[in-house]
Amino acid sequence: MAPGHSGGLRFDVITLFPDLVQAVAACGVVGRALERELINLQCTNPRDFTHDVHRTVDDRPYGGGPGMVMKPDVLLAAIQAVRSNNPGPLVYMSPQGRPLTQTRVRQFAQEPGLILLAGRYEGIDERVIALEVDEECSLGDYVLSGGELAAMVVIDGVTRLLPGALGHDASAAQDSFTDGLLDCPHYTRPDCVEGMTVPAVLKSGDHAVIARWRRKQSLGLTWLKRPDLLENRVLEPVEQALLAEFIQEYKVLSEVKP
Repeated sequence: MAPGHSGGLRFDVITLFPDLVQAVAACGVVGRALERELINLQCTNPRDFTHDVHRTVDDRPYGGGPGMVMKPDVLLAAIQAVRSNNPGPLVYMSPQGRPLTQTRVRQFAQEPGLILLAGRYEGIDERVIALEVDEECSLGDYVLSGGELAAMVVIDGVTRLLPGALGHDASAAQDSFTDGLLDCPHYTRPDCVEGMTVPAVLKSGDHAVIARWRRKQSLGLTWLKRPDLLENRVLEPVEQALLAEFIQEYKVLSEVKP
């Protein structure tokens, strides 16, 4: 079914480049979710709310300076039209926003819908933020040409958490950051690649032992790659033991490596 059908969690994206945003629905998890009517993706172009022959959506900033700013009257008209069909919060994709996390993605997935505003140029008129924006959201401390890619990230991240979106619903529960830790390593056939073999524990058939190994690896990789995630985390005694075991094994391996 094409983007824009009536079922599922509704995403409305306000964007000057609707074709770019629609690309997220062309394949993969989001595409299948659309076909199954788990989500509904609509794009609204602010140019459709202009009244001049050039369909002007930007103007020079007051006070001077480089670049252009998206016009408030056009954006407010577009937002009003979208809000009449979507009861969800309006999220402005902006480098000034709160960094997107898996926790926030899970919260978005509980909303009745989401309105994602993709800015362009130097940004949008501040009065639009004051009047209509419920939340500003950032992918990180860097700047993109516009908010479309960020909006597509939100759509993908939220969609895969919806029941029925993935081939196996347990897949999302095992993702990195789901419980505040990085995911454990994964392996598949063939057993040996360039002299590197699959850990024997994963071929043991002992599910309890495998679960313990995966938890230890998850804790250990978080300690190695993202120690900041452990700073405010209170580890259970069993987790403390697993992490200590990982660290000891890591130090031993580090000593024997050339």
